[in-house]
Amino acid sequence: MRTPTTDTELMLLLDRIAAREDKALRLLYDETASRLYGLALRILGNQAWAEDVLQDSFVAIWRHAGSYRDSLSPPLAWMGMLVRSRALDFLRRRKAERLDQHALVDDMDDLPQGDDAQGPMQSVEASEQATVLHQCMERLQQAQRQVVSLAYLRDLSHSELASHFQLPLGTVKTWMRRSLEQLRKCMARHV
Repeated sequence: MRTPTTDTELMLLLDRIAAREDKALRLLYDETASRLYGLALRILGNQAWAEDVLQDSFVAIWRHAGSYRDSLSPPLAWMGMLVRSRALDFLRRRKAERLDQHALVDDMDDLPQGDDAQGPMQSVEASEQATVLHQCMERLQQAQRQVVSLAYLRDLSHSELASHFQLPLGTVKTWMRRSLEQLRKCMARHV
């Protein structure tokens, strides 16, 4: 089993992609595509659509790798935002096309099913919440932002975070508690 790619390794790949090294894009794809595909699939609920969005997202990563700033978010979070944006744009285009053509749905199996299925409005609301969360995260100090991001994106425990950042466990727990409280207050102002 492979060890997860570190943020530093992903940032180096993004730097190489910004320098137009296509081998780096292949490596980044190999390291992150399954996670990003999972995100697209959760939003879209359709495998073919998720594959299209993933391909479009990697084209965007190729084009915009030079604009990535590690001080704003970890690389996987940045790539996740690109995927999320493209998935939501895809849903909006599909909705507009259906309204323009007054087309009927031919294959009900292609639509998200069940109580967990998100409609376009829920996706738009999720996108707005993600934007607010991103703005609130930017208000945190960089070290605290990284701790929170890794805790949620990589599902790291407090002790794993302490080891990763070489910090005392109590410091990590305090940062998490204070950061989450700050995020909760910030998000509450935008609801």
